[in-house]
Amino acid sequence: MTDISPAALRGAVDLSSLRNRPAAPAAGAQSPATGTDIVVDATDESFGQILELSRTVPVVVDLWAEWCGPCKQLSPIIEKVARELGGKVLLAKVDVDANPQLAQGFRAQSIPMVVALIAGQPVPMFTGAVPEQQVREVFAQLLQLAAQNGVTGTLNVGEVSERQEAPEEPPMPPLHAEAFAAIEAGDYAAAIVAYEKALAENPRDEDAIAGLGQVRLLDRVQHLDLQDARAAAAAQPRDVQAQFDVADLDLAGGHVEDAFGRLLDLFAQLPSDERTPVRERLIELFGLIGAADPRVIAARNRLSSLLF
Repeated sequence: MTDISPAALRGAVDLSSLRNRPAAPAAGAQSPATGTDIVVDATDESFGQILELSRTVPVVVDLWAEWCGPCKQLSPIIEKVARELGGKVLLAKVDVDANPQLAQGFRAQSIPMVVALIAGQPVPMFTGAVPEQQVREVFAQLLQLAAQNGVTGTLNVGEVSERQEAPEEPPMPPLHAEAFAAIEAGDYAAAIVAYEKALAENPRDEDAIAGLGQVRLLDRVQHLDLQDARAAAAAQPRDVQAQFDVADLDLAGGHVEDAFGRLLDLFAQLPSDERTPVRERLIELFGLIGAADPRVIAARNRLSSLLF
């Protein structure tokens, strides 16, 4: 998105149920006058305070979920850019699975979804994973819009003491670091190669398995157009690749059940000797979401019923 305006979200967001709630402190947040971390975990209970803070400083709300691969690519970029602004914005991270009222209030039909708040009013930023340069451009536009509306405060972050700092994480294995650097550069093919090498060394490397699945998905969807893909899938309902494209886009956008349902319907329609690629793609997508997720369990049960 290259132009942001509050009008774009008028009627699309309803925060009234959270606006008058008693303001429990957001995790990590204090009054701007006494100092705060500029990245906080917002909850259904604490969001009243976030709304109040948006009268002092623009708030960027990052709606994400643990199962969402694109969220894991976008969130570190947003946090990096927010921190570089040195307190000119507050970043509020919302786990939509743990905070259904916020997810409903923002009408988060797909994630990652990033919305700003200026004086309590929502402003759209972007939906889906976007490159770092675009994130920087939209943040710059946000600060201009905030200034036009008189929201020009700065959070007094202050120095973080050693005892407050999170324990230093161990360094990434070399191939994981190579893959991560490639992802940041947008070179998904190189990231795939790095993760495949890591799995050749250790087939049980769960981080590499998850990373490989996520980056393969990003690689497949990066050049797809959703409208074109849906038109092709509607015109050719038994075309495997056409259905794969829409399922990938749905999963990347957070429409997990739609993606599973599309592939399961395709599986049911195909002759038994043409089903293997669809089953393999379903298993790959199951791995991205996680075996314990109820949507995966339901889809696995339906797949089993179709197999036997």
